[in-house]
Amino acid sequence: MMTGALILLRHGQSTWNAQNLFTGIRDPDLTARGIEEARQAGKALRQRDIIPDFWFTSALQRAYHTLDHVLLEMGIADLTITRSSRLNERDYGELSGLDKDDARKRWGDAQVHIWRRSFDVVPPGGESLEDTANRVLPWYDSHAAPLLQQGKTVLIAAHGNSLRGLIMKLETLDRDAIVGREIATGVPMIYRIGASGDMLSMEELRPDLR
Repeated sequence: MMTGALILLRHGQSTWNAQNLFTGIRDPDLTARGIEEARQAGKALRQRDIIPDFWFTSALQRAYHTLDHVLLEMGIADLTITRSSRLNERDYGELSGLDKDDARKRWGDAQVHIWRRSFDVVPPGGESLEDTANRVLPWYDSHAAPLLQQGKTVLIAAHGNSLRGLIMKLETLDRDAIVGREIATGVPMIYRIGASGDMLSMEELRPDLR
């Protein structure tokens, strides 16, 4: 049976990650640690001799610069990379740019927790995880899924919440399970996808930092 490989990669640490800020669709770049995480992801793929046929990323620089460093580490150049805003991070609305501790002081721990860790509750002026999934999944079905069903290898460099929408579909998780799913920065997740579109297996390529 023909199988495809889907590689999901959350961007490396951004400057706002390091500062404990709500980021969402704002556009900070990578930290030095984030660059190293991206390079380690490229190294892990190179060591396994995994070379994607198609490369996708969001329109935010922390994602596409992560992909730049992955390619640099793999020694790959002169290829087509497709960016899509449909893969952008969840919009946190009025929370964007705020220190997470300051947000808790303003709205209370319980309310901020609900905004961050519920599936369908929308922060003021922003998107819920459900909203994010509803823009990511049609993109996946039209752009990535047909390639995977042809046995191609596809890499998507994106964000914690946009990737959660895909993971929810691939792993058939319910809304309670997906909101608690942690996704490490800079760690490739390899999904083997069957011709029917179902997930056959998944593994994470954790870097060897010895």
